[in-house]
Amino acid sequence: PAAGRRSAAAGSKHFVSSLYFHIGETEKKCFIEEIPDETMIIGNYRTQLYDKQREEYLPATQGLGMFVEVKDPDDKVILSRQYGSEGRFTFTSHTPGEHQICLHSNSSKFSLFAGGMLRVHLDIQVGEHANNYAEIAAKDKLTELQLRVRQLVEQVDQIQKEQNYQRYREERFRQTSESTNQRVLWWSIVQTLILVAIGIWQMRHLKSFFEAKKLV
Repeated sequence: PAAGRRSAAAGSKHFVSSLYFHIGETEKKCFIEEIPDETMIIGNYRTQLYDKQREEYLPATQGLGMFVEVKDPDDKVILSRQYGSEGRFTFTSHTPGEHQICLHSNSSKFSLFAGGMLRVHLDIQVGEHANNYAEIAAKDKLTELQLRVRQLVEQVDQIQKEQNYQRYREERFRQTSESTNQRVLWWSIVQTLILVAIGIWQMRHLKSFFEAKKLV
């Protein structure tokens, strides 16, 4: 399946992303999100089907659905569900790292459209950007100041998660670098030993050759 890579830990400007893409009847599109642990992600999507008569994309019928599957960095499925032509999916990360989000149509319904192209509009919100603060304020009866304080607290919490994730990535990179350097060192030692062994063998072979020819 086609895949795209996006980072959710590179800065706040990447925490809200909107895009659209096209998929065929049996095609699957996957996106990779780098997400800190214990972070909520909300995805909203809507589909449009190409109308050949009007030569434009129109809202897809209700019979057309989308299948959403999410895997964590350990390749464990944490979300697998069938949705309608327009929907919203939510999940919370429990392991920091690359999460794979895949979408594809329910081909049994899509086949009715004779192999047309489907346009999918996808909006992904990560961390505190996934919260609807208007609903939170109405539910908890918060004043504007209280709501602002809550937003700041959650932003600080998200920043801390980002920093922890960056330290986690740095630690993994350091371990990988040390492992690579160690393997290079051992390979160099093995090469040296092989060259020394070949040199000794050649010297003994030449000595035996000269002795056989009575040159030594």
